[in-house]
Amino acid sequence: MKTSSLLMSLLFLAASCTNQGQAEYPYADLYENLPFDMPRVERPVFPDRQISLADYASADVKVKCTAQFQEAIDKLAADGGGHLVVPAGVWYTGPIVLRSNIDLRLEKGSVILFSEDHNDYPLIETNYEGEKAVRAQNPISAIDCENIAITGQGVIDGQGEYWRPLKREKVTEGMWNKITSRGGVFKRETLWQPREEENYRPIMVNIFQCKNVLLEGVIFQNSPAWNLHPECCENVIIDGVDVRNPSYAQNGDGLDLESCKNCIVVNTTFDVGDDGICIKSGKNEFGIKRGIPTENVIISGCTVYAGHGGFVIGSEMSGGVKNIKCSDCQFVGTDNGLRFKSCRGRGGVVENIWVEDIAMVNIQDIAIKFNLYYGSKVKYETAEDGSRRPAEIEAEPVSITTPSFRDIHIKNLYSKDAKTALYFNGLPEMPVKNISLENVQITAEQAGELIYCEGVTMQNVTIEGKDGKTVAEYFCK
Repeated sequence: MKTSSLLMSLLFLAASCTNQGQAEYPYADLYENLPFDMPRVERPVFPDRQISLADYASADVKVKCTAQFQEAIDKLAADGGGHLVVPAGVWYTGPIVLRSNIDLRLEKGSVILFSEDHNDYPLIETNYEGEKAVRAQNPISAIDCENIAITGQGVIDGQGEYWRPLKREKVTEGMWNKITSRGGVFKRETLWQPREEENYRPIMVNIFQCKNVLLEGVIFQNSPAWNLHPECCENVIIDGVDVRNPSYAQNGDGLDLESCKNCIVVNTTFDVGDDGICIKSGKNEFGIKRGIPTENVIISGCTVYAGHGGFVIGSEMSGGVKNIKCSDCQFVGTDNGLRFKSCRGRGGVVENIWVEDIAMVNIQDIAIKFNLYYGSKVKYETAEDGSRRPAEIEAEPVSITTPSFRDIHIKNLYSKDAKTALYFNGLPEMPVKNISLENVQITAEQAGELIYCEGVTMQNVTIEGKDGKTVAEYFCK
């Protein structure tokens, strides 16, 4: 009897420990009813050791602390890692390189301000849009690291206005005069750039071939090109960050997850100049040859304001994309809500995508958009009744360079006041295939059209177009 009681107590204690461990995992609810298998992504753990940047440099808006910043990171890494604390103040610096087992922790009131001097950023061999490229060194980079983090409550500012070209139609007259008065050159009357020669704009945060990555709490803003770019990484958590770029920022993407595996993106806001949350996997031949898909990604509780798209896949998806769930997000004023894009020559398969519980308001263009002619114009023709309709296109042979979007599920989506509700435009040789819409309600100026689609199903879908038309179908099965 005593043995039995002891055994029951041990079993109860083991069960309690197990339940407690499960309760302590902050992302457990994201895995409930997940429609694909995905390992639990753990937060990186760092040694209980910390140093302050103030031990190496002083906060000064005029004096760069690039060397001291790197010295502190390298010293902490040599000691086995830990937390590099950035105290309150403005820390003016050139590019910095993270090392394994380093948590860059920004305290409240701190700003890491990257230098506007292009000479601080030497040209290096890197990747851009999934292809080999020579570009200026990224303000923050990490290569082949494990256990790295940028956390806290401070701000990281890339001073992108000293890098980006500017289109006159994108800004007010006052802003145009202010920015162009810094010098630079006019490539045409309505296009200005900061310098005559090619400036090879860097990505603000590029994390390449790293494992166990955490970005949490920090404001990332004003990037020269893309803002956050984990590339070929595994086990990535982005939680509660704020990603900002001016609405006119050329190539000012918020987040580009490229060829990454096992990622969680939660409770994050984006207000940017290009796509907000974007999934990529390399471009054209390089992406096909590299062959690393982005897979096993959970996106939840995020908000996108200005941006070309709220949740986006492509156009660089040549390595493939699969097993993605985007849920409980809101897109307010983006150009497009859900945006899937590619073109002939890209290759890659996008499949097993789940989008659920999405609220969208004031979408400037299209609520749900598939476009496999990205970068080119779709041909239209005038029918006998005078109406304008898509022209029939000759099919090309299917090959490894043919992109494919299939098995994409959209459920519980509500969108008010879009310009166009639906625009699905596939290839004649590879239609957009097996797209399911369930519990979808969209109000828009125009209902939209489906072109070269196959197996599109709709259940409890309401499309209310002010033009009074239904969704048109052309060359669909």
